[in-house]
Amino acid sequence: MGNTTSCCVSSSPKLRRNAHSRLESYRPEPELSREDTGCNLQHISDRENIDDLNMEYNPSDHPRASTIFLSKSQTDVAVPNKKVREKRKSLYINHVDTVLLQHPPGQIRRKYSSCSTIFLDDSTVSQPNLKYTIKCVALAIYYHIKNRDTDGRMLLDIFDEKLHPLTKSDVPSDYDKHDPEQKHIYRFVRTLFSAAQLTAECAIVTLVYLERLLTYAEIDICPANWKRIVLGAILLASKVWDDQAVWNVDYCQILKDITVEDMNELERQFLELLQFNINVPSSVYAKYYFDLRSLSEANNLSFPLEPLSRDKAQKLEAISRLCDDKYKDLRKAAKKRSVSADNLTVVRWSPAILS
Repeated sequence: MGNTTSCCVSSSPKLRRNAHSRLESYRPEPELSREDTGCNLQHISDRENIDDLNMEYNPSDHPRASTIFLSKSQTDVAVPNKKVREKRKSLYINHVDTVLLQHPPGQIRRKYSSCSTIFLDDSTVSQPNLKYTIKCVALAIYYHIKNRDTDGRMLLDIFDEKLHPLTKSDVPSDYDKHDPEQKHIYRFVRTLFSAAQLTAECAIVTLVYLERLLTYAEIDICPANWKRIVLGAILLASKVWDDQAVWNVDYCQILKDITVEDMNELERQFLELLQFNINVPSSVYAKYYFDLRSLSEANNLSFPLEPLSRDKAQKLEAISRLCDDKYKDLRKAAKKRSVSADNLTVVRWSPAILS
């Protein structure tokens, strides 16, 4: 290169100058083995990618890892049988029966958007529909129980309903043999959410904590422990998410046969098994929301569609105008005729018209 300010200031690798400025041929040194160097390092191709492992086994922490309930629900898709088809048919029939009570049979048609009418559901990632979100969460728990691993994972005593019953009535001897139906799980979750006046966002966070518990503690949810696991997840999610959290004594008013000491111990051990990791990033929350929507579509449990009204359109326009005012200064900075290449920021704006 010849220039001392160049990035290549060392001599050629083939020739090396000695102290007398005479050129001599370069003799490469013999290569040393790993044992000779004393640092027996693995090759980079032999090393495990820790990030990939975390993404695979901790979907409640990483937004790019697939959720467990969605993969378990797809197990039935890969191996279809008569029993699975009948179960899905019954879920669809229950949904249609609900619609039939609200509309005459001749008016049930698939809704399509047109130039004059736009059909939207009232569920968004920031404000999910409470009823259908609870239904989707109950369906996700159902697939967790149905397609659980049978590798003999341990059953923790704090979640065992035989040791810590939720009611004073005797627990059947075969309480751990029969899988609960999806409607039974829905009724249990809906009762807690209705009595405690919890939000739909809390239901999504509940599912995040449930899958995080199953991953961290290496346990499976089964007929013997699903109620207490769901109760502990709801208890923790309500305290983390809602500003005015429900106290443990309030749950004792809902479940009248449970004691405050039992609720406190359930919360304490749940936190310890989570390693006190109660953080739910927004990206993880959004992933679980959209995966729940995918689960509902795959099981014919679609969110209800309603025509876009004038009031709702005005609210959307107001939100759009608020965001426009918020980023007005950023647009002005982006319209400068010249900017430094070090701080170059390209912002693209696309107008949205709502009528």
